[in-house]
Amino acid sequence: MKALVIARLTFREALRKKMIWGVLLLSVCFAVVYYWGFIQVKDDFLRNAANRAARTGSAGNPGPVITLDVVAAILVGLGFYTINFLGGVMTIFAAVGSVAGEIETGTFQAIVPKPLARWEIILGKYLGFAAMIALYIALMSADVLLTARAVTGYVPANFAGGTALVVLVSLILLALTIVGSTLLPTMANGVVVFMLYGMALLGGLLEQMGNILLIHSLVVVGIVTSLVLPSDVIWQLANNVLQPDIGLRLSGPIPIAVSQPPSRAMVYYAVAYVFALLAGAFLAFRRRDL
Repeated sequence: MKALVIARLTFREALRKKMIWGVLLLSVCFAVVYYWGFIQVKDDFLRNAANRAARTGSAGNPGPVITLDVVAAILVGLGFYTINFLGGVMTIFAAVGSVAGEIETGTFQAIVPKPLARWEIILGKYLGFAAMIALYIALMSADVLLTARAVTGYVPANFAGGTALVVLVSLILLALTIVGSTLLPTMANGVVVFMLYGMALLGGLLEQMGNILLIHSLVVVGIVTSLVLPSDVIWQLANNVLQPDIGLRLSGPIPIAVSQPPSRAMVYYAVAYVFALLAGAFLAFRRRDL
């Protein structure tokens, strides 16, 4: 299939970009700091727990019991939130000029006249970037898992499902970036997609606040933004999947909290959303003057 050839070339070309290596370098720094921070939090927690036990004694009332697993689950949630954000930023800036940039440099004038359908070019580029991003998120997620297991012995019960949903967030942003690249210049596409990404994050926080404060208008705003761009609602679902049933569930307008878990039907909506955007990219590129 010719699209797979384009995918392989796209994957190799993406790895040559300095921006990608910059993100990878920052990700290595994150992995080191995350491991160090995990150890520090564990040591502080055990020290404070011992001090509380010494003060209260066997007859005292220690209050709500927060176990090391709860602390580890929170740190895993923070790790996945960082991966989700880095994956989204990497997706947008890696694919922002996937079509418009090639048109501006005249590359497509040499490729398109050959027996290669335009939809194969779009699909190949999508698959190439998708493979790179999925590999990146899988490696970063594995680092979070191994850190939690090595330091505290904690392993999220739904690690694979949570990782898959984080990958889906980046696949949504990738489809949006590519369809934008068929319609807009590179710089304009980057600005528009990044602003939409920020809008989705804000909409998710507003919906959580609306659920907590019982303000229906905020909930409606969140629902509308999740339909316009379902990236944040899929992250909320991933976070909900990762949070174990250990007696404490975070809620509130914070990134790793879920005041009301989203419906799993949003996964089907997100997948359909990606296919619809790709179909739009096929049509837009087919009519684009090279």
